[in-house]
Amino acid sequence: MRVKLLRKVLFVSLLMTFHDMSCSENQSFNDSADLRLPQSYRIDWMRSIDNNKLISDITIPGTHDTMALHGGPPAECQAWSLADQLRAGIRYLDLRVFALDDKLYIMHGVVYQHTTFTEVLSTIRAFLEEYRSEVVLVRVKPDLFDKDKVEGMVAKLIVGDRDVWAESAIPRLVDVRGKIVFLQKDSFKLGVPIQGTDKEGDYEVTHISEKERKIETHLKEAESDCGGGEYVVLSYSSGTGIGTLEGMFLTPKRVAEKIDPWFYGYLNNLDPRKGSCLGIIAMDFPGLDLIQTVVNLNQF
Repeated sequence: MRVKLLRKVLFVSLLMTFHDMSCSENQSFNDSADLRLPQSYRIDWMRSIDNNKLISDITIPGTHDTMALHGGPPAECQAWSLADQLRAGIRYLDLRVFALDDKLYIMHGVVYQHTTFTEVLSTIRAFLEEYRSEVVLVRVKPDLFDKDKVEGMVAKLIVGDRDVWAESAIPRLVDVRGKIVFLQKDSFKLGVPIQGTDKEGDYEVTHISEKERKIETHLKEAESDCGGGEYVVLSYSSGTGIGTLEGMFLTPKRVAEKIDPWFYGYLNNLDPRKGSCLGIIAMDFPGLDLIQTVVNLNQF
């Protein structure tokens, strides 16, 4: 009797182990600082895209608040370092920049992210030196006070740099391979214009199902606007309940834990024959499978 019971316990344990393994195979969400790329992973995924495509015609995986790795659950939006995000396939960076004296600091609200804008540029340049087929899009969002100083200080840092695109014209991919492409919005006017699909307050999450509906709406809008050649479309799957009453415990990570797997399934259900153009999709805590799903929406 005891032997039969023991066998049943072992069998259930094995089933649970296999279930956990199968669940972990889908890496749509990631909160580990360690990047483990499969041997066959395509770091240089842009290499396969037509040189003549405008960057506004490409679906691009990005991160919201790219450098928000510090500050505890209310502030943290990513787990990987910048270098690892780039190697994982992220090609849009969302930087919150604060000008103080003669330096540009990377922030998330009032939380300093232990790096400067100059150090971020160095990391991007090192990546592009190794992967010349790639392009990294950068949005600079001036933060805190003295916001009007940020653009001028950034302009001084990139003056004469041939590996930077700061013009407003939408470039073809061949024109910007191996380069940093700046994006302009609001008070920061260097680079290519971007058009966001999010409305004011859409980042606030009180109910996950409501956030899912908003993402669907934004992506449909992005698909209709993408590829016009006048601007690059930007959508977010990220969100937080911090600052709201109903969603006060929904940190960026808790939102991403629910949204990223759902988003992975949603994108995989899109018709692959259509070659969806969705522009930039900025995410919190994306896993490798989610990033690759966004990449694969492009027609190679």
